[in-house]
Amino acid sequence: MNVWSLGRVAIASAVGALLLAACSTAPNTAAQVWMTSGDRTRVLSEQPGLTFSNGSSRPYRPTVTVDPSQRYQTMVGFGASITDASAWLIQTRLTPSARDALLQELFGRRAGGLGFSLTRVTVGASDFSLDHYSLADKPDPTLANFSSARMQEFVFPTVRRALALNPDLKVMASPWSAPAWMKTSGSLIQGQLKPEFYSTYAEYWLRYIRSAAEHGVPTDYLSIQNEPDFEPDSYPGMRWGPEGRAAFIGGHLGPALADAKLDAEILDWDHNWDKPEQPLGVLADTVAAPYISGVAWHCYAGDVSTQGLVRAAHPDKDVFFTECSGGEWSADFSESFRWMMKNLIIGSTEQWARGVLMWNLALDETHGPHSGGCGDCRGVVTINTQTGEIERNQEYYAFGHASRFVMPGAVRIASVEPKGLHGVAFVNPDGQRVLILLNDGGEPVVFNIVDGDRQAPAELPAFTAATYVWSPPPK
Repeated sequence: MNVWSLGRVAIASAVGALLLAACSTAPNTAAQVWMTSGDRTRVLSEQPGLTFSNGSSRPYRPTVTVDPSQRYQTMVGFGASITDASAWLIQTRLTPSARDALLQELFGRRAGGLGFSLTRVTVGASDFSLDHYSLADKPDPTLANFSSARMQEFVFPTVRRALALNPDLKVMASPWSAPAWMKTSGSLIQGQLKPEFYSTYAEYWLRYIRSAAEHGVPTDYLSIQNEPDFEPDSYPGMRWGPEGRAAFIGGHLGPALADAKLDAEILDWDHNWDKPEQPLGVLADTVAAPYISGVAWHCYAGDVSTQGLVRAAHPDKDVFFTECSGGEWSADFSESFRWMMKNLIIGSTEQWARGVLMWNLALDETHGPHSGGCGDCRGVVTINTQTGEIERNQEYYAFGHASRFVMPGAVRIASVEPKGLHGVAFVNPDGQRVLILLNDGGEPVVFNIVDGDRQAPAELPAFTAATYVWSPPPK
């Protein structure tokens, strides 16, 4: 080899070394991916990862862009209600080892647990109770007979175990009715709370909060009435208009909580998206409004965008989504899974929800137990009382796409999706990015995920949801 040839080899080697060095200063970042498809070929299944790289040399594709510099609400979490029915099934129809395994799977984070960090309990009976009761059934304005014994049987032990598995768990409490003797109907079913019992009912709340705390169950949030614009005819319920709710909160419960130094946060409404005038009416009351921390919503009528409209009018108030149930009216896995992803996981958080709750955590193979009300509702899981087997329903997978990856304290950040995709993005307290996407259409979508000057090519199959998790760029 002559000198000229040796020189060319040396130059080529030097250029290669420079290129290698340049590449080493801009390391690629891996993103983990989990998917659930409508045909159930994937159910919260981990997929091959994506690779982020610097630059924009890839062929043009539609982009999903996340922008961590634009930050919105801080998340409390996702979960489902520990109703009487759910707690009774978990405590009495599972062996101790099966019970602990299920609660670990739902509330824990190790070994792929869903990490539910928000739950709701019913103060007294709902339709998903074995029978109808309040915590003070005997007429007595002194509440001498007040007792949380019924909740101590199954509900409180279940919540305590969930808290042990996930200390981040927050608990909301909602009653379906005041005690019958306080109401115009004289019954737990239908009727309204008599104004002369407003102070007594405030004391009822203080006793509940203290009793629950004595048994290891906090009350982080409360609503004074589940679905106050509805009087069901077969299970406990109570109509309570905005003027009455404002009077009770501003003149009775709010001051009572403050005087007792109990820091449970009051959420108004706890009903559907279709009547924003109801919470707006309560928040317009200048005496009640300072005691109200936010508005809670249900899914059974109206549109999720209502959450954002009410928050725009009261940006100092939080938003929570506190009830939706799946059921046999929408039995198809793909259809109901995609509806929940679009409206609850993505839509509700895009419309400012800090927490998102499904209804029953667990029901049995006959959609119960229940006493009146819904006869074909579905739990997040189904516990077969004959075999003890656990069926994980579409609610399980929809909520798992968020709860397993979006940590308490995460902040929603800006994201922009191309036509054909729905999405929402978060930054976890440790800086990790979490992007949740849904392809609600019948064709796959090919796109790039863009985070600052980095991008990764991705493809989302038809009728499929995905969660992408990756680390921030090195500083």
